[in-house]
Amino acid sequence: MKCLPSAKLLLAHGNILHDWHAEVLAIRAFNRFILDECRLLSIPPYTPSRFVRRRRTSEITEAEYQPFAIKDDVSIHMYCSEAPCGDASMELVMNAQEDSTPWTSPPPTVSSEDSNADPTLAAIRGRSHFGLLGAVRLKPARPDAPPALSKSCTDKLALAQCTSILSSLSSLLITPRNAYLSSLVLPKSQHVEAACTRAFSRKGRMSAITPEMETRWKDLGTGYGFHPFKIQHTGKEFKHSRRSVRSIERSIPSNLSAIHTPHVQETLIAGVLQGRKQFDPRGASAICRRSIWKVAIELVGIVGVPMLIEAARKSRYGEVKNGEVLAGRITVKREAMNGPFKGWLRNTGDDDFGVET
Repeated sequence: MKCLPSAKLLLAHGNILHDWHAEVLAIRAFNRFILDECRLLSIPPYTPSRFVRRRRTSEITEAEYQPFAIKDDVSIHMYCSEAPCGDASMELVMNAQEDSTPWTSPPPTVSSEDSNADPTLAAIRGRSHFGLLGAVRLKPARPDAPPALSKSCTDKLALAQCTSILSSLSSLLITPRNAYLSSLVLPKSQHVEAACTRAFSRKGRMSAITPEMETRWKDLGTGYGFHPFKIQHTGKEFKHSRRSVRSIERSIPSNLSAIHTPHVQETLIAGVLQGRKQFDPRGASAICRRSIWKVAIELVGIVGVPMLIEAARKSRYGEVKNGEVLAGRITVKREAMNGPFKGWLRNTGDDDFGVET
């Protein structure tokens, strides 16, 4: 298991990661890193950052209100030692089967509980029905694992081409304008051009992001837009990949994870700090919902912008994520989900917790 089952979300209280696939951990660690850089830039001795800057008063508008920005000469790249789970890896899954004939039985799907939702839209569980391509898929891949509503890494990375890799809380403080991935780098063995084109590009499902949608997003003036990343590949393999490890050593999956930034070093297991029980609040990671919210609250207090203080200091986490200040992000995300990500299901149940301010 590398994600939290739906049945346990109500017990998380913001302290447990919902998803600890490597790509998701990397993005969450990036968000914590950028917020930590903003904090150091804002308190004595006001340590300069190579990556973020304070925005000038002349740059700040009602729609693009954030006090910080990622510097213009910074570009963001992600390396994955394996093809992201979900649609970008389905051909690899097919090739690994003894019989790669697409299944003819109906796929196991999960439909939205929203009574107003299109009843034909559903997300596919795991890697089953690997011949059904271009669809939103849920983790985990194992059919015997407790059901979860965490979307595949392919789907999350593809959506980030619209919403940036900033989280909702980070978006209160940092403009998304320069916070998009420039490239996704894969080993040649994991790069299937047809799969990546289908999953991430305008020639695939992202063709549903229409010019009209892009114009609307630009007119919002929030810094959001559609920014496709490049897919690049390398002949170098990660030295501990399945293909690099000798067969006698047998590589097996693990839910043990390591996070390292200049400000945070952690070892996690089952979504919490190693050595703590899963539902012990003391096991909360520096990149969990509660921890990121606390950093955001501290930062809005430091910068002293009344609108941001009001937006961040809500009584419940869900009120912050769905607040009016984040209307631009919410609009872009909703329209994307009605376009290339039909079948996307909200992973609800861990929004009703608060923090002391």
